[in-house]
Parts: sequence; C-alpha cells; structure tokens
Amino acid sequence: MAEQHALDRLAAVIAARAGREADQSYTAMLLSKGTAHIAKKLGEEAIEVVIAAAEKDSHAVIRESADLLYHWLVLIQSLNLPMAEVMTELDRRHSQSGLAEKAGRPRQ
Repeated sequence: MAEQHALDRLAAVIAARAGREADQSYTAMLLSKGTAHIAKKLGEEAIEVVIAAAEKDSHAVIRESADLLYHWLVLIQSLNLPMAEVMTELDRRHSQSGLAEKAGRPRQ
C-alpha cells in the first residue's frame, strides 16, 4: 500500500472534523462561519507567506505555508470539492508547457 500523502491525511482529518460542533475543533469553527470567512482567512495566510518570503525568512515561509495549505483544504471542504479534482487539474496541466497551458485558458 502506498504511503498516504500528508495533504491527503490532513484533508481526511478536516473532513472528519467537519461534522463536529464548532466549540469542539478549530476546523469545525471555521466551517461553521462559512465559505466567505474561510476565503478571507486563506487570503490572510497567503499574505503572511508573501511577507515571510519578502523578508527571506525561510522558517516563517515554511510555517505560514503549512497554515496556507490547511486553510486551503478547509476552503475546499466548505465547497464540497474533492481535492482529487484539483490534483487531476494539476496532472492535466503537467502534460503541457506552462506557457501553452496559460495561453489556452479562457480570458476573464
């Protein structure tokens, strides 16, 4: 059996905690506040990664990146989107050059 990836393990923990009461876990509390709140929290974490990187603080980048990934997974959970679909999209993009993939995106 293949070793389960850390993100898969974390996603499983988040899914398990989704059904708990908000006062029982931080994850449940975030989910109870809704997708907009989680999205804002994800944005805050992204900014913290950017600041740490700009300051060339590699330890802070690592810590804040872990926070960013956690909050991203909570957002995915709040939207009931399987992480596997994101991974499938990454695999699809991996099959072509980044420039070609970007050029093929619909304009927004």
